[in-house]
Amino acid sequence: MFGTLRTLVLGGQARAEEAVKDVFAIELIDQHIRETENGLNRAKIILAQMIQREKTDTRVIAKLSKDRKDLEARIKAALKDGNETLAQEAAQALARMENEGARRTSAVNDLRDRLARLRLQVDAQNRKLIDLKQGAQMARAVKADQAAYKGVTPTSSAREAEDLIAKVCGSKDPFEFDSILDDINADLSGENLTDRMAAQGYGPSTKSTADDIIARLSK
Repeated sequence: MFGTLRTLVLGGQARAEEAVKDVFAIELIDQHIRETENGLNRAKIILAQMIQREKTDTRVIAKLSKDRKDLEARIKAALKDGNETLAQEAAQALARMENEGARRTSAVNDLRDRLARLRLQVDAQNRKLIDLKQGAQMARAVKADQAAYKGVTPTSSAREAEDLIAKVCGSKDPFEFDSILDDINADLSGENLTDRMAAQGYGPSTKSTADDIIARLSK
């Protein structure tokens, strides 16, 4: 007896919830559209910041390259005059510049990969937002028809339209930071170990040194 009553109560609650959802369907769709649009705007801001950073780093790399060429010419001139002390000091500075240029170039390449992926995500989210807005217009038209012909059984087209809107609106926000964290962790792994082994003669060096500069420019 009590089990039957409990089933009836739960069934009544479920029907009431569905009725509320049906009454406020347009409001719920609009809310999902606002949330999707807010997510897209946040992604656009992140994309703009990343683009600005890529431009800044690219300019820095270009200046480093120009400064390296200038310093190389000066080192050659000092070596030619036999001023090895000054040439050694300049070579150390050049080695630091070359290592910094290599680090920045690697970082910019990684940044460009992330930029490409984020651009695709922004484009996909923008298309989804357009579909949602078009679907909302369709849903409003369906609701208007239902209000005008109250009591008439909904057509299969109306049900399909509502199902499509519900499916699209239920999609999760794709902008997560897990992939960015994975990239950061991958960049941090193993670098120091490789440098230490190279310094002890196990494998080629991964960085420029002053001795390398002198040996290269003395030829």
